Amino acid sequence: MSLLSVLVPLLRVYYIGLRVILHQLHRRLHPRCPPAPVFPTQDGKVAIVTGGAKGIGYQTVKHLARLGMHVIIAGNNESEGQEAVKKIQEETLTRKVEFSYCDLTSMKSIWQFVQRFRAKNCPLHVLVNNAGVMLVPERKTEDGFEEHFGLNYLGHFLLTNLLLDILKQSGTHSDNARIITVSSATHYVGKLHLNDLQSRCSYSPHGAYAQSKLALVLFTYQLQHLLTANGSHVTANVVDPGVVNTDLYKHVFWVVKVVKWMTAWLLFKTPEEGASTTIYAAVSLEMEGAGGCYLYNEERTKSADIAYDEELQRRLWTESCKMVGITDKSIRVP
Repeated sequence: MSLLSVLVPLLRVYYIGLRVILHQLHRRLHPRCPPAPVFPTQDGKVAIVTGGAKGIGYQTVKHLARLGMHVIIAGNNESEGQEAVKKIQEETLTRKVEFSYCDLTSMKSIWQFVQRFRAKNCPLHVLVNNAGVMLVPERKTEDGFEEHFGLNYLGHFLLTNLLLDILKQSGTHSDNARIITVSSATHYVGKLHLNDLQSRCSYSPHGAYAQSKLALVLFTYQLQHLLTANGSHVTANVVDPGVVNTDLYKHVFWVVKVVKWMTAWLLFKTPEEGASTTIYAAVSLEMEGAGGCYLYNEERTKSADIAYDEELQRRLWTESCKMVGITDKSIRVP
């Protein structure tokens, strides 16, 4: 492994992170103060939020529950998940929150989660692919995938495909079901290595993380293309929460941890602020029927140029199907 193969992705990720932080600081010092969005009630609707026990996911679950939606937290920590359910129920005065175990690093666990959900015989109106890891040391998932690619991307790819038929049945012409996937600005500096998606040739945590976030954007665009071609009443959008003060930074350099500890109150978004674009994509009237969008600060914006490469989108989709053991025809469930 060469020094450049580690240093270049690192510099790219910190460069894009610094740009986002400066943009957030400018917004904080020069607030536009638009009126707070008013979202319609969501009574009778059902949502699944991965990684909903803490951080951005927790705030997403809490807000959706407060709007009247029944929300299922999909997570890999039972005690943490049940504690989140209890807190949200107390804060929102609703019982419409529950936890269901789902380890996104295990294909078997994802299948089992979907089987339990199917047994409920209930609809699914919103799927939020929120869970993720960042800059973890080189390690593999239960199925042998590099962890960033396996958890951040492949786990959500499989989960989404397995739930598509329920989402299609739940959406209507005037009220589409919605798939929201959380990516990040690091996708702008990500490189997709189709011949080495597992980063076996040279591992860089920064490069692997950025690649997983780029894969999520490519996946969303291809998913929306297929949904539109099938005439499905389901939309797929990808959101960028910004740089948010969460627990994801445990693997960054100690210097970065110190700087974060000293400046996060000013430079970083709170988890509630970070969740705002996800919530907007999930329930706003403005996003009804709109798919294939990249959203940042509750506005549609342009993603990386490479993310619009339709051939790359198709190739990644095909390769992903092979990796998780499903067929391309999975999308065509009526």
